[in-house]
Amino acid sequence: MGRTIAVANQKGGVGKTTTAVNLGAALALAGHRVLLIDTDPQASATTGLGHPRLDPEATVYELLLGRRSARDVVLATRIDGLDLIPSTRDLVGAEIELVSVPDREHRLRSSLAGVCADYAFLVIDCPPSLGLLTVNALRAADGVLVPLQAEYYALEGLTALLDTIARVREVLNPALVVDGLVLTMFDGRNSLARQVQDEVRHHFGAQVFQTVVPRNVRLSESPSHGVPVLLYDPTSRGAQAYRALAQELLAARGEDTPATAAAT
Repeated sequence: MGRTIAVANQKGGVGKTTTAVNLGAALALAGHRVLLIDTDPQASATTGLGHPRLDPEATVYELLLGRRSARDVVLATRIDGLDLIPSTRDLVGAEIELVSVPDREHRLRSSLAGVCADYAFLVIDCPPSLGLLTVNALRAADGVLVPLQAEYYALEGLTALLDTIARVREVLNPALVVDGLVLTMFDGRNSLARQVQDEVRHHFGAQVFQTVVPRNVRLSESPSHGVPVLLYDPTSRGAQAYRALAQELLAARGEDTPATAAAT
């Protein structure tokens, strides 16, 4: 049974999708089978993995509404071992459509049950909100990885997210844990960024990954080419950071980290 990781932060622009895509790619390149599930109506993870044009009836929207099985909507990507369940802008209406559906918070978890055994990791890119789509992701997840931009308002938004995680744990998913916080878009020349990093590490200690993702132009460029930065520029600082984050995550779980990597 694969481990399901929700990459979540209700604040937009913190590197959430970048982290979901590139962590998934790094895990796959380390030899693990990975399924990335895009539950954000902006569909940035979908286009960032080279799928700008989709069959509208083969997306996570159809999956959540019970019209397709998970196997019907899985797409391959340019990285061997990394598959994708794509999103669509139609997903913006799913929260309204799901309101009257029985067990609406459990739709994603039950829909993924048939493919969990096929993957070592399932990575869910959550929308930048704390609505029903994110609750579905947290219900389906074993752990939550929180990308955190090193800026003034970071801790403010984090409090709301941690409260939501605690409520989901209490009511829907008692086994849910916080896998960790990762600082993103970090500029070590900025004194405020360094101050935020110190404060986050002081408050959350070992829950904060040692890996820090820097501001890196290659990370910004790679989605327009439809590939993770690990293919676009494997030697860039952004690619190195996400490889390190994957290794840190694997080490924390006692996973093997094979050196072989395959890409097409």
